[in-house]
Amino acid sequence: MKRSTATAPRVSRLDVQQMRLITRTARLHYLQGKRQAEIAEDMGISQASVSRFLSMAEEHGIVRTIVVPPEGLYPELEESLVEKYGLQSAYVVDISARETGLEMALGAAAAQCLAGELKGGPLLGLTSWSTTLREMARNLEHRSKTGITRVVELLGDLGSPRLQHEAALATQQVARAFDAEPVFLRTPGVIQNPELRKLAMSDAHTSAALRLMDVIDIAFVGVGPADFHGPLEEGDNFFTAEQLAEVRKAGAVGQLHQRYIDANGNPVKTDLDDKVISITLNQLRRVKRKIAVAGGAAKHQALAGALAGKWIDVLVTDVNTANYLMAAPRGTDTTPKGTA
Repeated sequence: MKRSTATAPRVSRLDVQQMRLITRTARLHYLQGKRQAEIAEDMGISQASVSRFLSMAEEHGIVRTIVVPPEGLYPELEESLVEKYGLQSAYVVDISARETGLEMALGAAAAQCLAGELKGGPLLGLTSWSTTLREMARNLEHRSKTGITRVVELLGDLGSPRLQHEAALATQQVARAFDAEPVFLRTPGVIQNPELRKLAMSDAHTSAALRLMDVIDIAFVGVGPADFHGPLEEGDNFFTAEQLAEVRKAGAVGQLHQRYIDANGNPVKTDLDDKVISITLNQLRRVKRKIAVAGGAAKHQALAGALAGKWIDVLVTDVNTANYLMAAPRGTDTTPKGTA
């Protein structure tokens, strides 16, 4: 906090001697950094008088308080995001212009700044295949008494076996940090064959995890573009290039756990929904506290759509994405038209 001294018109109610004493006291304290006891000794007055003079300096405008945030913090930008999109909280992270190491920066920041946001109930939903959220999991410190009892995976396996192993490890790390039980969804996240999908969902462990989707209290929302992204490739428990091209043609700009939305955040209904094993948009809408940790140019449109549709309550993002979101129009109609 920085303070500046200035003479304001309201000090005319004070006589010259009072003004002089108050101004001198303020300068000694705010400009020279002297403590009240030192000022009292220097000026030959009581410490109570020093305290009173400092209060009068603020009351009469002789001292004006200016908050100067440290370099790399963006409180005004965070407040603007909260106001524009009706968020509960926003955290903006400083990164390089080239977005080098973006996932690591966002994940590490989320592990630190979300300590007070993990409230609302005992069931925490996690999209553990997300590179950013895996980094967050790696950086989480142990936190007791969060009230979280189970950490539930919100989307089945995507990507290579190595990625699936890393996703399971991230779920374990988050659960361990909160003294909670991990609930895994060890089944492909995208299954093209309807019979195979039905069979996978009938597995006892899979069906138990899916039933919990109805009562998730806090969710880390997976946000991405309506295209290949991150480490995902065609054929890795995922969609084909043709399928993704069709969903974009239908108006999709992004996806939440592989459920597609348009620029206003409204669901884009396609037959791809019937190929996914994840939390549905209906279930996600009922979650009390939805947290997104995402950024980068590839996710700009998806994030704007998710915010317009009120799919996010708490946002952790980078400064470039935050500036994009502040400049972006909020869409022609931000009222969700329904879910799927």
